[in-house]
Formats: sequence, structure tokens, C-alpha cells
Amino acid sequence: MDAPTGSAPSLSASSDVFYKTRQFTRLAEVQAAGLYPYFIPTEGSTGTEVIVDGKRRVMIGSNNYLGLTHDPRVIAAAQAAIAKYGSACTGSRFLNGNTDLHDRIEQKLAALTGKEAGLVFSTGFQTNLGVIATLVGRTDFVYIDKLDHASIVDGCFLSAGDTVRFRHGDLDDLEAKLARGNRNGGGKLIVVDGVFSMEGDIVDLPRLVELCAQYDARLVVDDAHSIGVLGETGAGTAEHFGLTNQVDLIVGTFSKSFASIGGFVTGEKAVIDYLKHHARALIFSASMPPSACAAVLTCIDIMAAEPERRRKLWENADYMRAGLRSLGYDTGVSETPIVPVLIGNDLLTFHFWRSLFDNGVFTNPVVAPAVPEKESRIRTSYSATHTRDQLDFVLDVFAKVGRAAGVI
Repeated sequence: MDAPTGSAPSLSASSDVFYKTRQFTRLAEVQAAGLYPYFIPTEGSTGTEVIVDGKRRVMIGSNNYLGLTHDPRVIAAAQAAIAKYGSACTGSRFLNGNTDLHDRIEQKLAALTGKEAGLVFSTGFQTNLGVIATLVGRTDFVYIDKLDHASIVDGCFLSAGDTVRFRHGDLDDLEAKLARGNRNGGGKLIVVDGVFSMEGDIVDLPRLVELCAQYDARLVVDDAHSIGVLGETGAGTAEHFGLTNQVDLIVGTFSKSFASIGGFVTGEKAVIDYLKHHARALIFSASMPPSACAAVLTCIDIMAAEPERRRKLWENADYMRAGLRSLGYDTGVSETPIVPVLIGNDLLTFHFWRSLFDNGVFTNPVVAPAVPEKESRIRTSYSATHTRDQLDFVLDVFAKVGRAAGVI
């Protein structure tokens, strides 16, 4: 008798690409224990607080560094753009999906980061895919920190060149690998995060610049967590160290300080023009919607006009880092508004997250492979618009939960 139409064929484990999905039982186990921390639907937000299951929780798990997601000026600009351009561009920038808003962002960001030109992608993830996969050819080597963002890693996978990973922050290890040379005789590209998203530490850019000069390598800095945060004007890691002219390409995202979605790269005009006409992640993706573009433009203007936001951000970050450490928590090497609380054990991390959540604090539990094995943590990050009352509430909850769990 024939199998019913539409039924799944009978395949062996070795030949069924779906077999691995049947073995994925960890999800059901964690959900059954009431410890599943991902894809939580929020029912509303004020930026520093979210509503989940009808209850308000202080949000210290977002990357809303300058606190602009609910700024009336940003919202009004996005609404006006929808009225003028519609809800979407319905095509790639390469063809029909480009607007004057996209072009203006590129001009403003090039000026902000001290570069000749800029290019806007639809997401930050796509920006790294497009830049790395397009520039790293068959005879080239790309060197990346082992804790670089997943988009950098995937960009390397998509490139035709060889990828070399060095130990996190260990530039002696990088130098040893650079010194071995490129057996293919091609170019060398180093790609690093400016601020590492799970550790909260800043790359040693001065030493990195020296290595690039010594070994004839080009340098890309991903400023996803640095733009709007580091530097006198918020221009990022290169400005923070006074090394703008020594960084070849600066990559960033709009989903953090700029309260929107999208990504960008700035650099030499010839390089940007090449990417514009060769990066598949740009050419074959629909462009950022006009509302997102208008939000970014407004955020750039607010950032320039209100430097006190950045000062308040750092004040809040320093207050929380000191407060958590005074309670006895290990915050690792954090030196930015990203402040991890190291727990170590995966199950304990999930239990700890659940207790914080039930007590009104929204955080992010992070386990391997997002971080190294046995380095699970609660990732917290802070905003310029967090109030002192909110931060004190968070510290009180961390004190209560930490003592109950035996973490402190």
C-alpha cells in the first residue's frame, strides 16, 4: 500500500538531514523545568522597562545605550518617513530600493568616523558578511579574535581565503601567526570587535595598529558596541584611541546606539565603491525601510547635540559595575556599559536568570557556544536613561538572588 500523499519518507539516520532535529531534546527539557529564557514576548516597553505577562520588569538586557528607542523625536521622524516613502522600499538598494535617506546616513557616518565614504547595509550582521566575503580572496588570509562576533566568523566562512583565529586579546599570539607569513602570497586582513559583546572589554587598538604596519595587514574594526559609546563625539574605538587614520574600515550597526536596524561600513572611497558593486549581502537584500533610516538620522543628530547622554551612560555603567563587584560578583574584564556577571555552570545560570526575572529584572543568560565552556554568565548592559532608582532596585535584586543561590 502506498504511503499517504505528503507523508514523510522513511530515511535512515545517516541519510536524513532532519535526524539532528529529533535529537535536539535540550529545549524541551529546559522548557519543562520552567527555565527557558529565550524568545520571551514583551507586551510593551518604555525603553528601560518592559512588560511581560502583565508585569513590569527593569530592562538591563538591551543595547539601547543612548536610550533613544522611545525618544519622541526619533518616533516622529520614523512616522513621517512612512507617510512620505511608505512602509518599505520593496527592493535592493542596487536597483529600486535606494532613497536620499540612505545616502544621507552614509554621508553623516563617513564624516562622524573621519572616513571618505560610507555604505549602508540592511543589518549589522549582513555588513560583516558583505565586507569580509567580498574583500578576502582565494589567496588572502583573514585574522580574527576567537571572541569576535558571529557575523565576523560567518563572513570568514563565506570568504574564499584562509581564516586564522588568535586567542582573545592575545596580540602576542596574533603576532606569532602573522609572522608565519602568507604562503599564498596574498593579502592579510585583521578583523576585531572594538568592544567585545559578551566581555565588555575594549580591543588593544594601539598595539593592533603597530602589528598591521609591521606585517602589512589591513584592519577592520567592528564598532557595533562602540559607536555612540566610545570617543569624544561617540565615533567609536578609533576616536577613543586617537587612531582614526590608522583603521582602514569601521563597521557598525544601528540596532544599538541608533535605536533602529541596519548596518554600515566606512572607509576609503575606492573600497566603498568596490563593496557597493560586489557585496552580495548588499546587492541581493532588500534595503533598510525608510522609517529605520529616518530614525538613524535623527539619532545621529541627537548624539551630536546631546553629549550629556554619553556621559550619563558611562556614569550608569560605572555605578553598576562597582555595585555588582561590591556585592561580590565577578564581572570579568568589563570596562564598558556591557557588564557580565560570571556564573560558570549552565544550569545555575538558567536558575539565576529565572530568579532575577521573577523578581522584576530582565537580563540575558549566556551559555556556550556563545561564550567558552564553563564561562556561562548573566549579561547586563546599561542605558543613558536608566534612573538611579531603577539601578538601585536591580542591585537589591542581585543581592537577594545571589545570596539565595549561594553565588555571593
